[in-house]
Amino acid sequence: MTGRIFNLDWEKFNYKDEEQRRQLAGALQYFCALPNKYVAPEFAKDQEFLKAHKQLQEFTTYSDGWFNEKAIDVVARIHAQQPYDNGYEQIFAINDFTGTKASGFDVGVVNSGLTFNEVKVGEKLKVYQAEGAKYRCYFCYYGGALGWHRQLFEDGDWWTIEDNAIDFRNRAYGGRAGVFYALLEAAADQIGCCSTVDSGCSDCSADARQIMDSINYAATDIIVANQHVDPTIGLQTQLIILCPIQLYGRVRQALGLQTQSYVGSTKIASYNYQLIVSPMLTNANRVMVILPKGLIRGGYRMDLTLFSDFDILSYTDTVAGWMRYGACIGNLQQIACIEFDEISGSCPSTHINPIAACGDVVDDNGDVIDWEHSSGFTG
Repeated sequence: MTGRIFNLDWEKFNYKDEEQRRQLAGALQYFCALPNKYVAPEFAKDQEFLKAHKQLQEFTTYSDGWFNEKAIDVVARIHAQQPYDNGYEQIFAINDFTGTKASGFDVGVVNSGLTFNEVKVGEKLKVYQAEGAKYRCYFCYYGGALGWHRQLFEDGDWWTIEDNAIDFRNRAYGGRAGVFYALLEAAADQIGCCSTVDSGCSDCSADARQIMDSINYAATDIIVANQHVDPTIGLQTQLIILCPIQLYGRVRQALGLQTQSYVGSTKIASYNYQLIVSPMLTNANRVMVILPKGLIRGGYRMDLTLFSDFDILSYTDTVAGWMRYGACIGNLQQIACIEFDEISGSCPSTHINPIAACGDVVDDNGDVIDWEHSSGFTG
């Protein structure tokens, strides 16, 4: 019987054979290396590994992609390979430091003061010195251990062995994702949100319009605030909307909202957005708009690396896994957030559209109403 995740024939497996135990350790390392963003050197020439690695990377980003696929296709792919949340890798500029001796990496906030002026004949160009603070981001160790009691091998309980391995890998990469998401949420906590979306429901167009207006305002603030960092930032810049899974439906509806009801009408979304959805965000009532990469950086110093040993006192084969990585956010102006009121569970009782990005608000009869509320930013 061939294993689900290990390329081993369990019926012929003999845990007392040192060579076969070594093969099991190698198979576990192979399995645990698949989700990593970068390919480990020992698997760099393994075509089977490279193919599986590519498929897993493409599938596991919690974005606006696989949520919309046919349910039967999603179930089939999840059964074939365990998904994990790697959406943060689209936000952080992550570098591979494996194989180096780096203790961390520097993030510099550079203000050159460089300007272009007319230079008259015979004059020399003025040389501007780059200046600014530099911050050190250190790599930290993270670890966990998996124990297989030898009774599992003696009784041929192969499914439990493989389930343990799957859970071990998911917890390792899930823990790393949690660290990166926690950093983003800490940044949002520090800067505070400049707009609040009132509670609503998915079938109210006012709710979708309010969400999209707020996202557009947030994006505009980010682009204006970062012009001094990168003058190329503009309408075509890729921005990320990081959304908790609880708000996915409402935000997706807002992104599809059009200015007119006919097919092909211009969408209300003013910028180039990529939606990333994560169930790991702890604040279920907040959406972040992010200018990715730049000074939002991370580094992988050590991939999930396994060490195994047999404990004679507990009759257990123990596998310890270690990872080392770090991340930092050097520019809080790359992040803006929008707070959502908690959903009441029903539509508002009034049919009046409470939101107008610019202009008057009208009721069902077309009469102008004096409305002071705005969905724009106040700060």
